[in-house]
Amino acid sequence: MRWPRRVALLAAAAVIAAGCGGSTSSPAASDTLVAIGAGLRGPAGLRATVYAEAPVNVAAFASDDQGRLWLATADYADAGRDGIYVIPAPGADAVAVVTGLHTPLGLVWDGASLYASSKAGVDAYSDFDGVHFANHRTVLTLPDGVGESNGLAVAPDGRLTMGISAPCDSCTPTSPWSAAVVSFLPDGRDLRVEAGGIRAPVGLAYVPGTSDLFVTMNQRDNLGDQTPGDWLAVVRQGQAWGFPDCFGQAGAACAGVPKPTAVLDKHAAVSGLAIVTGGLGPAVGTSALVAEWATGKVQRAALARQGADWTATVSPFLTGVKSPVALLVAHQSTLLVGDWSTGTVYAVSPA
Repeated sequence: MRWPRRVALLAAAAVIAAGCGGSTSSPAASDTLVAIGAGLRGPAGLRATVYAEAPVNVAAFASDDQGRLWLATADYADAGRDGIYVIPAPGADAVAVVTGLHTPLGLVWDGASLYASSKAGVDAYSDFDGVHFANHRTVLTLPDGVGESNGLAVAPDGRLTMGISAPCDSCTPTSPWSAAVVSFLPDGRDLRVEAGGIRAPVGLAYVPGTSDLFVTMNQRDNLGDQTPGDWLAVVRQGQAWGFPDCFGQAGAACAGVPKPTAVLDKHAAVSGLAIVTGGLGPAVGTSALVAEWATGKVQRAALARQGADWTATVSPFLTGVKSPVALLVAHQSTLLVGDWSTGTVYAVSPA
């Protein structure tokens, strides 16, 4: 089940309402947002501009050591027409560098290599000459039917971390790599499961200066009135999150299962994730920013340390983006937001 196809179906039936739980947002919270430019609404004190116009279906961002923005597209037809593009500077055209890909949903630079996760696994590209990559290697090949390869992040210990969805809405996966957060060395060796039982771990981001990994999680879609909101959670090594039996309900099915840090909107198709630690000003502070594809919102989960754990208070952060997916913190004080439907890339920074 490919993520873009799944969220397209969700859009028709999305329940645009807060999920249950104490950390969800109130519909009235969006009333505090103001016009900040470029057709967006956000917190007072921020300014939004159009960074660039990219191809539609923009699904992942990465930046290199020269400050260039790299992006991947992922349509829901999965016809092998996706690609990786570079935008050399704000306002510049997006230049196609790699073509013929199948739904690349993760993109990250690590050293001199650009890693991209897609339908078949993970590939690495290096030695960019301004037009093409001179070198390409397949880092990781996953079995057929394992599920979609989602976001990528570089762990503090140098390993690459990736989310892999279940290949189904509510079945019990047969592969240990399905419905899991995995990690591996940059050359692809030592693939291991860090945490399992997660239906769809999509966006991944480490809190800067820590080994705390936040992950956005899509919930099952066949639960009717029992459907919880999508989740934002800290994922730690060895955890079992209980998919498909546990979805946050009370009872034996969830005994011993970790709790999410925040509950977001129902059927939101949560996707991209960025952690800010003050670069957007004291009013935003340390927060996890989460793109909700189906609601057209970027949510803010204001984070606070509580011992070894985190607590969060959720409120709308941005509206006016039709289908936000890709998020990236650039230069510490700018948030880049990609609109999957239109290809517009927005820059949000302190006014």
